[in-house]
Amino acid sequence: MPVNKRSKYRGSRTCGGGTHKNRRGAGNRGGRGHSGGCKHHFVRIYLEQGYVFGKHGFYHDTKGKQEVIDVGDIDQIVPVLLKQGKATQEGGVVVIDATKIGIDKVLGGGQVTQKMSITAKAFSSQAVEKIEAKGGQAVTTA
Repeated sequence: MPVNKRSKYRGSRTCGGGTHKNRRGAGNRGGRGHSGGCKHHFVRIYLEQGYVFGKHGFYHDTKGKQEVIDVGDIDQIVPVLLKQGKATQEGGVVVIDATKIGIDKVLGGGQVTQKMSITAKAFSSQAVEKIEAKGGQAVTTA
């Protein structure tokens, strides 16, 4: 009597797997991975992962979203923008093109401490007031 299964099947062509065709390729197990998950392996997939069919979760629409920044934040990053060449100093006015730094709209939060000429696609009314109160100008592009 053999001691283990390896020696039991020594010399056998199929090692207890039936005919030699039975263990050939993935076709004998109904495909690889999750194939047949909504057909012949439905119960297996359902037991392993739960119900996974259909749409789940949230859809985040990024169309129509504007990149915004407060005018006070622009005021604080003026030295960095000047150093990077994304803004210029003309006379006593700092000239900034907001589209070059990826901004669509300038909002009115924060304080303005220097004279700035900012070009952007849109401005809030409070941002325009703060910029013009310091003697700067808000230029809207189309």
